[in-house]
Amino acid sequence: MEPLDPTHAGVMTLGDHLEELRRRLLWAIVVPVPIAIAAFVWAEPIRDVLCEPAMQALRAHDLPAQLQVLSPIETLSTDLKLSLVTSLVFGAPWIALQAWKFVEPGLFAHERRFVRMLVPMSAVLTLAGMALLYFLLLPMMLTVLVSFGSEPPVTMTAAASDTALTTPAVPSLPTLTTPPENPRAGQMWLTPDHRLAVTVPVEGGGLEVLTTQLVHGSRLAQQFRLSEYLDFTLDFALGTAVAFQTPLAVLLLGWLGVLTPEALGKFRRYAIFISALVAAIVTPSGDPFSLALLAVPVYLLFELGIVLLRIAPPSAVSKGEVLDRLLRVVRGRDA
Repeated sequence: MEPLDPTHAGVMTLGDHLEELRRRLLWAIVVPVPIAIAAFVWAEPIRDVLCEPAMQALRAHDLPAQLQVLSPIETLSTDLKLSLVTSLVFGAPWIALQAWKFVEPGLFAHERRFVRMLVPMSAVLTLAGMALLYFLLLPMMLTVLVSFGSEPPVTMTAAASDTALTTPAVPSLPTLTTPPENPRAGQMWLTPDHRLAVTVPVEGGGLEVLTTQLVHGSRLAQQFRLSEYLDFTLDFALGTAVAFQTPLAVLLLGWLGVLTPEALGKFRRYAIFISALVAAIVTPSGDPFSLALLAVPVYLLFELGIVLLRIAPPSAVSKGEVLDRLLRVVRGRDA
């Protein structure tokens, strides 16, 4: 066994530990606090980014792309929460570094290799989970969920439509992609994305174009609340980040000697059930479509964990031979 470093925890007194803990806690907030302040200043574009999947799902069903605010302080409280979450997410690597610096003196050299492998993998898996959530899982899930509350549009036959347009008593509006070149107050037109636009005078002279979304006649009015939607999204993001740590859980079980790659290979039938169970816990809506959408990547991450355990068994990690084994695998040789 390799000797301890001179700064090993065994030669530190309780007072030294407490002083080091206090110092690391102070350092841990040095980065998140400025990030929280900056995030609060730029809260509006952060909100726009998080709300874009909902906007796209609503536009896809010709619904008003708006979120409701039902109290005077709802926007402010939402921005404060977003700034806190943003500071924790982007400040997490710095906080993890300070935690690592606190425990590092108490670890042997071979033990540090395990931690140095887990921390970067956890960050990469979290980023991959967030990317998959934002660009695939959340848009698909919202599109399906919005469709359940939407009714099919009432269409007209070509003949009926032509008759309606040629009837003098029924006025018609032009469909324009851009406002008129010389607009006048009171002019109205339709946009290709099913919006009604009208020009109105503004104080001090000039005109302003106001628009409203045209929706299908429906008994259900789908109007999402800003705070509830963001809570839904952030809960889903947190659950996805945790679920994407599955390969690390598999690695830890293998490193602790609880399971071997061979045993994990025989565990696949149960892994499918556990993946579905994890997806059911993580998915805020609980609908079968969202559950299946998340269960598939969770199971694939289980398979990734088995591959990683074959490449990085505990003996290879403790000796620092993981990179060599990985290169042999890439070159087509057995690890």
